[in-house]
Amino acid sequence: MNETVGFQDVIKKSVLHLEAFRSVSYIDILLGLTCSFAIGMFIYWVYKEYFRGVVYSYNYNVSFVLMTMITTLIIMTISTNIILSLGMVGALSIVRFRTAVKDPLDIVYMFWAIAAGIASGAKMYPLALIGSLVVGVTIAWLSKKKTRHQAYLLIIRHTDEATLDLRVLLRKLDTNLKSKSIRNNYTELTVELNLRDDNTAFMKTISNINGVIECSLVNYTGDYAQ
Repeated sequence: MNETVGFQDVIKKSVLHLEAFRSVSYIDILLGLTCSFAIGMFIYWVYKEYFRGVVYSYNYNVSFVLMTMITTLIIMTISTNIILSLGMVGALSIVRFRTAVKDPLDIVYMFWAIAAGIASGAKMYPLALIGSLVVGVTIAWLSKKKTRHQAYLLIIRHTDEATLDLRVLLRKLDTNLKSKSIRNNYTELTVELNLRDDNTAFMKTISNINGVIECSLVNYTGDYAQ
């Protein structure tokens, strides 16, 4: 006797099929977490070794390791069920992170950790490992490649005794006056200049001028030399 399959039966079978959970083996879990941990530690080392910001944050660096592993867990979880994956996407879409990221390069590290976690959770271990290695080598190469000319702000505090000597020296350095403040006992100058290969030997010459109280050199990126 032939059974008639209606449209409702097809829908029920499709829903039951979608709701079925696919189990993840313990070996896959171990491999995924091991791979994500290894890549996270590699990101940790690259960030610490080639950090060029103002203040290094240990907690921020550790978050890359945890972010990689947590992303792997999320991908493993949503890969077991389609409906669960849609619900997870909807839940994560309402999350808002309000932590201020001062350096644009920090965002690159965050995306790196997330991308490595996604690849590890999807069992694409060669892609995660080789891709992370290429990204790390690229960051290392770009960090060591310095620009020939960099813009700095030179801040000098001096008395009237040093005015003439400073005027001659600053004219030789080809500086551009940004601000001048006259206090009760001293004058503060802020000038802009371009340096080649971080040559700051003139700082000692300025410090030895009679009447110079203090001088400092500030890079636009926040680096500081004195």
